Amino acid sequence: MGTHNHTTHNFNEQFEFSGKAKTWSLVAMLIGIVAIAYGFLIDSSEHHSERTFANLLLMGYYFTCICAAGAFFLALQFVAQAGWSAGLLRIPQAFAKVLPVAAFILILIIIAGLFSHNLYHHWHLEGISDEKHANFDPIVAEKSSFLNAPFFLLRQVVFLSIYSIFAVLLTRYSNAEDKLGGLANYNKSIKVATIFLVIFGFTQPIWSFDTIMSIEAHWFSTMFGWYNFAALWVSGLCAITLTIILLKKSGHLTWVNENHLHDLGKFIFAFSIFWTYVWFSQFLLIWYANIPEETVYFYKRWEDEYKFWFWLNIVINFLAPVLILMTRDAKRQTNTLMFVCILLLCGHWLDYYMMIMPGSLEEHRDFGITEIGIAIGFVGLFTFLMLTKLASKPLVPQNHPLLEESLHHQI
Repeated sequence: MGTHNHTTHNFNEQFEFSGKAKTWSLVAMLIGIVAIAYGFLIDSSEHHSERTFANLLLMGYYFTCICAAGAFFLALQFVAQAGWSAGLLRIPQAFAKVLPVAAFILILIIIAGLFSHNLYHHWHLEGISDEKHANFDPIVAEKSSFLNAPFFLLRQVVFLSIYSIFAVLLTRYSNAEDKLGGLANYNKSIKVATIFLVIFGFTQPIWSFDTIMSIEAHWFSTMFGWYNFAALWVSGLCAITLTIILLKKSGHLTWVNENHLHDLGKFIFAFSIFWTYVWFSQFLLIWYANIPEETVYFYKRWEDEYKFWFWLNIVINFLAPVLILMTRDAKRQTNTLMFVCILLLCGHWLDYYMMIMPGSLEEHRDFGITEIGIAIGFVGLFTFLMLTKLASKPLVPQNHPLLEESLHHQI
């Protein structure tokens, strides 16, 4: 294994966001706009509008989760004082920089869906907490102190604002470290990362309860937050790894080697198993307890239009990564790892689809232009924003105190 030193690589190298990458991201955004217009204007039925808003919520949430995973990755590396990842931190930093934009878009989708198309109609419905009203629901009424529009939106704004602030701080300290050197900003990053991880660990489950689980307000699961965290983390790892691989294929990140990819592959492999553990535990507990208000959640997902997607979800997100990434060599093969990352990103889109659609749509459960087009549009938006941020700084944090460890990383 060859050694690395600072004379071997150009650490002032910057990624230039232009050419095909920029063109295709703009084309993807245009496709997304057309798909949204199709959902709201061309097929303007009430049910199709609900379907369009459900897809916007799906992709807005997925977009935000990927960016939050970038901030979580940064925080984790700083708290662990990890050296292996120092040379690739610019990629999750670019994700974290986009988090405020993603959070703002998600909040707009939630507000519009809440008040315009009643996306959360299971609990946000006129008279649902009024015993004298025809819409009265005693189960939801008992939760009304928590599930009410002002408090619901306040939690969304507070949580996403906090996540965004910490994401910005972690990237700001890294930028200052580039200019000033020393350990002052690195130590600040460790302190901020520690606080962020504590806050994120306690609030992320509540955020997922609000954004996704409350779509079906009669149902609850204390494991749902960790199930969502597992999906967020695996998706983020796949997006980070895929970005690194594509950059390497275009001639960048020459200091990132198969050992770094192996570590990322191990994370993806391990947390795919963790996702499956949480998924199966939630399923098993609901099944053997045989509690009607909980079993209805899976009953909906076993209806004819969802049953195929239900089982495909497990095949893609568990069997595929386990079988493909089982060996050491598979985690070190660029094309194999890239294939798994793309597969899992699609798989966890399907995972979020299965969380949202059965509960939010009573009718018009088709699959077509709306789903595919909106997904493509958000991929283009994320790519455009993330690569724009990535192009603003050199591709390596030059004064990171553990950079040499990353350059000589071998496993």
